[in-house]
Amino acid sequence: MKVLLVAEYRDGKVLGSISDLLGFAARTGADHAMFVVGSEAALPAYGGTLYLADAETYGEYRPAVHKQLLLAAIDKVKPDLVVFSHSSYGWDLAPRVACALGLAQVSEVVDYVDGTLVVPVCNAKLRRTVEIKTGGAVVTLQAGAFGGSEPETAAPSLERVAVETTDRVEFLGYEAAEAGGIDLSKAEVIVSAGRGIGKPENISLIADLAKAFGGEYGASRPVVDAEWAEHARQVGTTGQSVAPKLYIACGISGAIQHLAGMKKSDFIVAINTDRDAPIGDVADVLAVADLTKLVPVLIEKLTAS
Repeated sequence: MKVLLVAEYRDGKVLGSISDLLGFAARTGADHAMFVVGSEAALPAYGGTLYLADAETYGEYRPAVHKQLLLAAIDKVKPDLVVFSHSSYGWDLAPRVACALGLAQVSEVVDYVDGTLVVPVCNAKLRRTVEIKTGGAVVTLQAGAFGGSEPETAAPSLERVAVETTDRVEFLGYEAAEAGGIDLSKAEVIVSAGRGIGKPENISLIADLAKAFGGEYGASRPVVDAEWAEHARQVGTTGQSVAPKLYIACGISGAIQHLAGMKKSDFIVAINTDRDAPIGDVADVLAVADLTKLVPVLIEKLTAS
């Protein structure tokens, strides 16, 4: 199998999501090449063939133009899979490319098992395998699902990509999102609530534990979706990415979407009644306990004079 990995370039550098792309290539054992609209002055560490289109000429993002550039690279590589990150870039460009090629498009891939793609369903509580019947596919990878591959050090073999195209869209730059009322990225300690806390009234327990540590409290997506906590406190791929000195996950099972937003924390403690919960795979300490009984004890110990 051959895959074409589509890297992302923003503000003059290739984004770190390249590690997920390389992790996917390693997991599948596929031959691979890479495509990026970027700059020769900021090439990624990649030992294979890199198809490079000049960002100064074509813009860091112009959908119609980038599609044509990518199709030119695909024509040279003839991959079985075209692989994007599951990001705003991938969300926009992957369907355009799939439609142009007449191929299936599979979003948010989290695993590759026995030659099949695996995606989450039912709010990531279940998974299903996807069989490709179009002779190839365009896929997007969930952040963090395939990371952890050893960084490459070799310089790529460059193949330049250029097309003649007209487009009425002009790339002007990036506009930072308006800051919310809570910036979890600045907290040194974060205590997060998952659905395992049982009921919305128990959010106060999590908030009190965070206060006892001098930190902030966060929440998983299911807790926010249930309106037990405000969206500004959501940790994960659709919330904030954090890396505090201490992260305490209370009643959080450990869906990939959540792990991607907090796994770079210096020290992770998980409190869960299920000793086999996926959160245990990244936790430095796993307390198998009823959090409604353990957390009050922790608060008492931390606040004792």
